[in-house]
Amino acid sequence: MTTRAAFLCDFDGTVSPADIGAALIRRFAPDAEPERVTLLERWASGALGHRELTEAECAPVRVTEAEARAFARGFALDPHFPGFVAAAHSRGDVVMVVSEGFDFYVADHLERLGLAGLPWAANHARFADGRLIPEFPWRLRGCGRCGNCKAQHADSWRARGYRVVTVGDGLSDRCGAEASDQGLARGSLLDWCRARRMPAVAFHDFADVEAWARTGLAAAREA
Repeated sequence: MTTRAAFLCDFDGTVSPADIGAALIRRFAPDAEPERVTLLERWASGALGHRELTEAECAPVRVTEAEARAFARGFALDPHFPGFVAAAHSRGDVVMVVSEGFDFYVADHLERLGLAGLPWAANHARFADGRLIPEFPWRLRGCGRCGNCKAQHADSWRARGYRVVTVGDGLSDRCGAEASDQGLARGSLLDWCRARRMPAVAFHDFADVEAWARTGLAAAREA
């Protein structure tokens, strides 16, 4: 049976090989790095939700919107991502970027790559008085601990009849991986999936994701 697929792609560390959000915080709150390490440890252990982590990480950040945008533009996206999107669309599949990062750099990077029409969801960054204030327009759905729980997007696409495939690299992708039909993973997400004996396909870049879509996804469609 042929089924359309919805690829839910993480942004920081995945579509963007670098974690732009983390780099932004390190750059504009350098004195808070020891506290940030402790926060990350608590988050990785499950003692802290991602929304709480983001709020705590952003509290010491001092940056203007212009500075933040200029800094974020210094990063490049995976050069294979546009080709993957084009191939997915040619098959009738959808691609959505789902991020626990911030909207201003997700939208800007996609637009500059010629992908302004691609659906995406991220946390909102409000800039006021030299501060970055995180806001969470997607917080009311999902697990309740994430800023933008990726499980809600997986559930939404499945309800529309799609086979859901998550593509991610980090622990902020845990909810999405658990809620999906198939996961493609690298980095700490791959380690986490393997520790829980969750099926996950390892990938290096979006050339690998497209190669899997032509083989593994095709086989799943016909099963």
